Amino acid sequence: MVWNILSALGGVGIFLVGMLMLTGGLKGLAGRQMREILAQFTRTPLSGAVTGALTTAVVQSSSATTVTAVGFVAAGILTFPQALGIIFGANIGTTLTGWMVATLGFKLDLGEAVLPVIFLGAVLHLSGRPRLAALGQALAGFGLLFIGIDHLKDGLEAFEGVVTPSDFPDDSFWGRLQLVGIGLLITLVTQSSSAGVATALAALGAGAINFPQAAALVIGMDVGTTFTALLATVGGGTMTRRTGSAHVIYNVLTGIMALALLGPYASLVAPWIAEGSGQIALVGFHTLFNGLGVILVLPLARPFARLIEWLVPERGTPLTAELDPALVSEPRVATVLARECLGRLNTATCDLLGQRLGGTPPQDAPTYEPGELRAALTELRAYLDRIRLTEADRAQAAIIGSAFHAIDHLFRLLHRCEQAERVAALASTHRLRRLSGLVARGAACQARPEDPITAEAALDRLRQLARDQRKRPRDRIVDAAVTGRITDEDALHQLDALRWLHRTCYHLWRIRVHQNAAAPTPAPAATASEEARIDVAQD
Repeated sequence: MVWNILSALGGVGIFLVGMLMLTGGLKGLAGRQMREILAQFTRTPLSGAVTGALTTAVVQSSSATTVTAVGFVAAGILTFPQALGIIFGANIGTTLTGWMVATLGFKLDLGEAVLPVIFLGAVLHLSGRPRLAALGQALAGFGLLFIGIDHLKDGLEAFEGVVTPSDFPDDSFWGRLQLVGIGLLITLVTQSSSAGVATALAALGAGAINFPQAAALVIGMDVGTTFTALLATVGGGTMTRRTGSAHVIYNVLTGIMALALLGPYASLVAPWIAEGSGQIALVGFHTLFNGLGVILVLPLARPFARLIEWLVPERGTPLTAELDPALVSEPRVATVLARECLGRLNTATCDLLGQRLGGTPPQDAPTYEPGELRAALTELRAYLDRIRLTEADRAQAAIIGSAFHAIDHLFRLLHRCEQAERVAALASTHRLRRLSGLVARGAACQARPEDPITAEAALDRLRQLARDQRKRPRDRIVDAAVTGRITDEDALHQLDALRWLHRTCYHLWRIRVHQNAAAPTPAPAATASEEARIDVAQD
């Protein structure tokens, strides 16, 4: 009997390892395509639900789908109601594992037949080519699923007649609630509802539990997955916490509905499914209440989203609120969030510079103090430091490198904004006033460029003009001081102001250069639109 228990536990362990390998391999194969599909085909909560279900069914990971959706909302690509559609759909996608286990694992006994598949997967994984290695990992994980199911079945078959449904809570309302709690605990221990469903299917096949008991366990396992996700949001950003809360509330409500459906389904539907096959009826019930839950909640997606936003309000400064710590393990998502945050900080800093030079930012533009901007830049730099990169994340490494350079120049630009004495000296002569006006227009161009490539060229021209204006008037200013037309102190202030303007223009230009380098796709061809915003004609 001890060996049978060990066999069952080993089967669960092999199943879990297989799920991890299958998920990892499929994510490696479909990672970029998955993100493109989610972004392209998610326009409404309904399309989001369909896309989320299909994507999760393909990659066998609801967490991967959910994390990507959270990142898209944080980056402004999706709205929160659209992301909720993806999250709800992911619940349906996870039921595919149950169908695979019930139809292939228990009906066809593929344990020995998949051994060559595992060998092929190992060979491909050792090939050294990333896509072949991911395919090999997925194949090996797929094979291990059925090896684990075989061990699980063999272990539980020994308990046939020894452990019976009477050993579990009875089929009453209180008994079903107890079984829901047991199912929830199983998921918390195994960290996988798929492994829990496989165990329930094996126990049902061995006669250890009856159908209503197995269904109650599955309801608990479905709810348990959300508590696991909720634990993962601890310390996360606003979007992650909202997602975790939405997951829990939705699945608890779906679980309550499933308990109400269990009695009618067990007596009226289950006996007619697949000639009374309890295992097919069980995965059918799992799919039914998840699908019905999505159908009922989709018309209420926007009110539901507003409820979650009310329950989990924004915290921290809007500049960095979307830098979710929980997403640093997903480099592609994290770099998108960091790039968007960098854009907001650039706009805010350039607006501050424009105000210091007498410019006027757009009426609806928020204003920030230098201390707030410095703290936000520090937070962004720390966030970039925490992003976990691998050899395959070279594109993200290049983006992060460019972002670090841009942050450095933003710090320097912010420091120049705080040099009140130098800024005040810009009003001392007509030439300095004219140059400071040009720089103010350059800051406005950099804050909100219509065309990033043309803006880069225009800012480079402005930098060259400021450099020339720093060098050529220098002798005239010194001569005016020597001949007594201006005081030595005024001459020093004017020379310092010219240096200030030149360095400020240089930082504006370099920030745009590095932002363009960090852009996800090449910017459009240059036009004259940005040049027109900065008149660099000389006197």
